[in-house]
Amino acid sequence: MYDTYFELIEANINDVNAIHRLRTMSDIGLRSRMLVRDVMSSPVITINEEAPANQVAGLMDKHGLGCIIVTSKEGKPLGIITERDLVRRVLAKNIKPDSLEAKKVMTSPLITIDPGEKISEVARRMSRLNIRRLGVMYKGQLVGVLSSKDVLGVMPELIEIIQEQALMEGENRAQEAGEESTPLTGYCDSCGGWSDNLKESNGDFLCEDCAAELESEE
Repeated sequence: MYDTYFELIEANINDVNAIHRLRTMSDIGLRSRMLVRDVMSSPVITINEEAPANQVAGLMDKHGLGCIIVTSKEGKPLGIITERDLVRRVLAKNIKPDSLEAKKVMTSPLITIDPGEKISEVARRMSRLNIRRLGVMYKGQLVGVLSSKDVLGVMPELIEIIQEQALMEGENRAQEAGEESTPLTGYCDSCGGWSDNLKESNGDFLCEDCAAELESEE
């Protein structure tokens, strides 16, 4: 699914032959290479590995989350508990949530990424590994969580940004082409002679000699 989005983005750039000519968007306040840190959820809600599963459910409900990161006593991320984990490993087995520790419910290990990675690369990795959530680590610390919902939420924005930049590239090239267009040819409005390079001056089209003479008089 993610590859389809990025193929669409690339197709829109190719339409204007600008894939290799896109400049950095910082000069106009845009950035085509959106990074993980731009869309990740932060700060991260965590729970100790020895906490009961009912506390996990309580945190999810309190914060409106679909997952909770499980950490060790030292704060190291060990795994992740999703709503699906609670259903499969607690409810479906008719186990009392307060009798099962988080570490028995979590999916481990937690797959992590760097906040400086490009969203396009991370999206393809999520698709390839068939996972919906990734932990974001920076200098050994858990700083965020990135979900497939976060990625899909910015896809329309990515497409729009790149289309806008591609359109601007096309308009700039059209303007440059207009400035370098073939010179006007015709009869001079002043001397009546034919010229292959008429110049416009105050609404009149003049040959090079008459234009030069007018400039010298001014």
